[in-house]
Amino acid sequence: MNAFDGNGAIEVARGERAIIAVPELPREGSRRSAEARVEEAEGLAEAIGIDVVASRPLRIRAVRPATLLGKGQVEEIAELAKEKGAGLLIVDSALTPIQQKNLEEEARTKVIDRTGLILEIFGERAATAEGRLQVELAHLDYQAGRLVRSWTHLERQRGGFGFLGGPGETQIEADRRMIRDRMAKIRRELDQVKRTRGLHRDRRQRAPWPVVALVGYTNAGKSTLFNQLTGEAVFAENLLFATLDPTMRDIRLPGFDKVILSDTVGFVSDLPTELIAAFRATLEEVREADLLVHVRNMAHPDREAQRDDVDDVLTSLGLAEEGAPPRIEAWNKVDLLSGEERERLTEEARRREDVVAISAATAEGLDALRERMAESLRSNEQVHQVRLPASAGEKIAWLHARGEVLEQRLDEEEVELSVRLSPDNWARFQAMEPA
Repeated sequence: MNAFDGNGAIEVARGERAIIAVPELPREGSRRSAEARVEEAEGLAEAIGIDVVASRPLRIRAVRPATLLGKGQVEEIAELAKEKGAGLLIVDSALTPIQQKNLEEEARTKVIDRTGLILEIFGERAATAEGRLQVELAHLDYQAGRLVRSWTHLERQRGGFGFLGGPGETQIEADRRMIRDRMAKIRRELDQVKRTRGLHRDRRQRAPWPVVALVGYTNAGKSTLFNQLTGEAVFAENLLFATLDPTMRDIRLPGFDKVILSDTVGFVSDLPTELIAAFRATLEEVREADLLVHVRNMAHPDREAQRDDVDDVLTSLGLAEEGAPPRIEAWNKVDLLSGEERERLTEEARRREDVVAISAATAEGLDALRERMAESLRSNEQVHQVRLPASAGEKIAWLHARGEVLEQRLDEEEVELSVRLSPDNWARFQAMEPA
C-alpha cells in the first residue's frame, strides 16, 4: 500500500506487519463480542494489505489517560511487537493525540487508532474526485489535532493520507495554517459539487423514475446484490468497504419500466464522525431515495448489532423521521446458514411484509425481492382518472413510466387514463406545465 506518492513522501508498502489491540473499556456497551470486534479489526487491516501477525482483546479496568491501555498491557504489546517483528500497532478504539504519541514511545512502534485505520482505507478506495475530496477533508480534520506527532508538509503531498508514517515535527503552526487553508478550499469545492448534485437530483425528481438505495453494514453483500439486479460487474469482493463511491444503474421491476438502483458506502460500528460529516453530501443520495433496501448479512454472529449500527447512521442522517423513505430488509447470505437456522429465518421472513430472505451469491429469493421492492414503491398509491389531449405524448409517457396505467381509452382528441400513482408523483404530475 502506498500511503504517500511523490516527492519527499513516505511510502508504506502492503505487507506492513501489525499487532491489533482491541480494548474492552469499562461500562462500554456490549452489543458486540470481543471475538467479533477482533475479527472486524483484522478485516479492516487486511482490507488495505496490512499483515496482522497478532491480535489481542484487552480488558481495561481503569482507563490510563496517558496511553488508554494499562502499563503492563503496553509492556506486553512492546514485547510481542519485538518478537513478531511488527512495526505497527493498531488500537481498535479512539485515541487522543497524546495517547497516540505516548503509545508510540512506550510500545516502540507506529500507532494508529480505529479512526485512522478507517480513514486510511477510505483514502485508498475513494475512486472519484468528489470521494477523494471528502476523504481528504475528513483526514485533515482528524490530523489537525495530531501535529504533536508528525506531519509531512502538504505542499509535498500528492495522494494518500499517511497515518502509517511520516517524519518531522517542525513548523507546526505553519502546517496548521496550511491545513485550515486547504480545508476551506476543499469545502468550497464540495459546496460546488453539492450544488451540482442538487441540480441533478432536481432533474431526477422531475424525471419519471423512482430511486432505490441499497444500504447496510460493510461487507453485507450490497455490491453482489447490485450486480445480480443490474447485470453489471461493479467491484464486489469479500472486503470491508469494497464500495465507497455511489454507483447508479437502471433496473426493471414488476410494473416499472425503469428504476434507478444506487449502491452506497457500507456503514460500520463507530464510524468516525469526521467521515459521517465528510460523506454527508454523498449520503444525501440515500435521503432522497424513494425506497431503502437494508441488506443484512444473516450469517454474521453480530447481525443484530450490525443492524443497530446501520440504524444509528440512518438516524443521524434524518432517515428515522416522519416522511423518510420506506425501508425493507434483504436478509442476505442465507445460503451460508445451517439447515435449521435457515429454515427458521426463511419462515420468519415469510411472515413479515418488510423482509425478504435472499442469497445474492446464488440469486435465491431475488424474484421475491423484486416483487417486494415494487410493492413498496407502490405503497400509498391511489388511482386517479386523467384526461389529456392526444397530442400530450410526453405526459402520457411520464404516467406510463412513473405510475401503473390500469386502463387507457382514446378518442379523436383526448386520452383518458386510469392510473395508480404515489402521492409524490401525483403532486409532480399536477405541477407539470399544461399540455
